[in-house]
Amino acid sequence: MNKVITLFGLSIFLCACSSHHNSAAITGLTPSDAQKMKSENAKITEAPAPTFKANTRFAAGQLAETQGNFSGAIHQYNEALDIDPKHLPSLYRLGVIYAGEKDYDKSIDTWKRYIAASGDAGFAYGNLGYCYELAGFPKLAEAAYQKGIEKDYNNGPCRANYGLFLARQDKIQEAVRMWTPVLTEAQIHYNLASIYQNDGRKAEAKSEYQKALDCDPTLIDARARLTALGTD
Repeated sequence: MNKVITLFGLSIFLCACSSHHNSAAITGLTPSDAQKMKSENAKITEAPAPTFKANTRFAAGQLAETQGNFSGAIHQYNEALDIDPKHLPSLYRLGVIYAGEKDYDKSIDTWKRYIAASGDAGFAYGNLGYCYELAGFPKLAEAAYQKGIEKDYNNGPCRANYGLFLARQDKIQEAVRMWTPVLTEAQIHYNLASIYQNDGRKAEAKSEYQKALDCDPTLIDARARLTALGTD
């Protein structure tokens, strides 16, 4: 199972769900995302007319994002949704942009629409839960994560974000139990190290990064972070 960076650009590991769920953060497209966008655009001519039009608007929104024109991107994604109210890629990007702009009410509403459009899929609750966290509603966040896991025991997005939620409250054992079904041991240590580093707990962060590297010497980001923390 592939692992990618979480929603909103966090450097924490998370299970992939589908092609558009792994889109880049609002700062722009990665090279792989850009290539993916080109591939999707190549398929547009094969789609039925409504899907073709929605995908065209979505592609225009992606282009606007790469140019830093988020208001233009929002307009294009809403145009796509006027054509196809269940256009998941557009809903996803809208949710990310609104959250990045700290317009949490609109972001939460968009993630709820995303859940409905996905057929109430378990993975969709991970983003809603995280947005509730950003908005300062921890109980609603926890409820969203739990609902997603109830629907799918091996729900990567919900387990990853819920584990982070627990770890930030220093509920480390509970966080590890939450991550174990979907992350490797190295990735679990990396996540803990990231939490400790963000909290200014340098010694504990260094210890966890080293444990991550002991489990997986190819974890380049862990090595870079460990080096950046220094030897003191």
